[in-house]
Amino acid sequence: MSRVWWREPFRMFQTNLREVDAGLDVERVLDRLEEFGANAWLISVGGILSNYPTGLDFQTRNPHLAERPSGDLIGDAVAAARRRGVRVLARMDFSKIDHRRAERHPEWCFVSPAGERQVYNGLTSVCPSGDYYQVKLFEVIGEVLDRYEIDGFFLNWMSFNEVDYSRRYWGVCHCLACARRYDGELPERADARWRAFTRATLDDLHARIRAEIAGRRPEAALILGEHADIVFHEANNAVGRPLWHHRTSEHVSAAKSYRPEVPVLVNSVGFVDMPYRMAGEEPHHFAQYLLQAISRGAIPSTYIMGTPDDSPYECLEVAGELTRFHRDHAEVYRDLVSEARTLLVRPEGERAEFQGLYLALLERHVPFDVLPEEKLAASDLSRYELVVLPDAGALSRPEVLDAYAESGGTVLATGSSDVGLACLPVARRLAAYTTEESVRSLHLCGDRGMVPVIGAFHVVEPAPGAETGLPALSRARYGPPEKCHGHLETGHPGWLSAPYGRGRGVLMPWTVGRGYRETGLSAHRDLFADRLPAGLAVGTGLPEQAEIVPARAGDLRVIHLLNRSGDADQRFRRPLPIAESWLDLPWPGEWEAHALRADRPLEVDGGRVRLPEIGLFEVVKLSNKYS
Repeated sequence: MSRVWWREPFRMFQTNLREVDAGLDVERVLDRLEEFGANAWLISVGGILSNYPTGLDFQTRNPHLAERPSGDLIGDAVAAARRRGVRVLARMDFSKIDHRRAERHPEWCFVSPAGERQVYNGLTSVCPSGDYYQVKLFEVIGEVLDRYEIDGFFLNWMSFNEVDYSRRYWGVCHCLACARRYDGELPERADARWRAFTRATLDDLHARIRAEIAGRRPEAALILGEHADIVFHEANNAVGRPLWHHRTSEHVSAAKSYRPEVPVLVNSVGFVDMPYRMAGEEPHHFAQYLLQAISRGAIPSTYIMGTPDDSPYECLEVAGELTRFHRDHAEVYRDLVSEARTLLVRPEGERAEFQGLYLALLERHVPFDVLPEEKLAASDLSRYELVVLPDAGALSRPEVLDAYAESGGTVLATGSSDVGLACLPVARRLAAYTTEESVRSLHLCGDRGMVPVIGAFHVVEPAPGAETGLPALSRARYGPPEKCHGHLETGHPGWLSAPYGRGRGVLMPWTVGRGYRETGLSAHRDLFADRLPAGLAVGTGLPEQAEIVPARAGDLRVIHLLNRSGDADQRFRRPLPIAESWLDLPWPGEWEAHALRADRPLEVDGGRVRLPEIGLFEVVKLSNKYS
């Protein structure tokens, strides 16, 4: 039986159309799209503005449709794309309505705790609890499905509108529908109960939308949240937001580790930020969106404002090069799934510890996947030899990791993660130092000298028989210099390890990852990485700036090598070439290797492959020598 189309590798291009673009030349756009390497077009269809002659009185027909002989942009686009074999996906945005309809239907609108509607550039925000989302949305989707052979839908800005385009926080919605649905008195600002309410409301809405589309056109995909046919992630560069260089890889991995069989689409924004939509993104920055996406098995997509003629972003050249690479090597991206044996759990809340351990694993060439903490109980952990738990506090389901260790896995936890976990070798917790003042001047005694504690240190009593090390030194004065003495060994361990069932539990009861994230001391990184089980790191002559991502695609084995030497403070620079080197293959057997970007065979000897010079990236395709 043939698979649905979105389970095969595809490449998307989004034209986020302005109302004045309704007269665009669909053949010219499709020419540019196909030259780019894409075979799917995400086009603005309806919601705020309908680019087709809608018959629904609560929708606004784009007045510029009069520029088209047909009066129907979507009909023209679908017909032209069908002739070329290009798929058309509908971008819908139901987050706002015009003033006339807001006056007629106040019950649809967002209402702030102060009783105000949220109006932005003449449009009024609506609430997912109200009937515009709960009822009218389905009429619009039904009208589109009745008229056009649409291949999929993407619904933009599916949220409760607590924040507007200017990033102003309005508070929790207090509309009548929210008041009726919410159990209790509505808060003014979002809290845990409100977030649970919004998640449940949107999850139910997403499921109903999916059922509606599947019932009327099963061959059309829904691109939305984690329960849709295709998981959506937008890769963008927000002004004022500290840059996390690995954001795209992290989000893709978090989705694919939870449901490996479900496609993830990374829609990469070609401009700098929402208020600056005509300013093209830095090409080296944009390249990282697509590279991180495809290396983790996601679908690459490029997003522009208007048409390609109106948005000559500088980054589109490298975007097209990478999109065509994905097109030309579809065999390595078909069912590409990670072969990492290490899992890094992403806790909710503070990210410094997680990000520091992320960097440590990457730089020490330990391939890993990311999984949100709340997905632990619903995921298959058996494919991992190690689960890393960064300063997670009390888990909601600690028995999941206890069972994992019992069956033979290793759990390595840091910081406060010992709470409730039987697999960790802790008899009892004695004290917690979690403020800057309480850990100031606190050091651990490691193999490379004294290492500072940054963030938190937890004093624990080891379980009987546990191995211990990295003793803490007592705090002493740190100024003036004449008084800086008295750092004495306390006996409180900075590392504990013991067997648990057929596996092992390891605890570093301090925030070693945060120490690395905030100080950059390689001693933090190495104290952590040196305590991982043997054999998880890939043997290689590559420098720490090379990211190694092993995966499989059917019978093929695939290794993406990403050159991260261009990672810089709040930016990506042109990476420096990495000289020819070597890498030990993480799979046994006899393999033939081919470098896809260099387009040449590679020498393999005794399980070690000789690598070519690496510019921006390289992909090594391995096939069984005797198959």
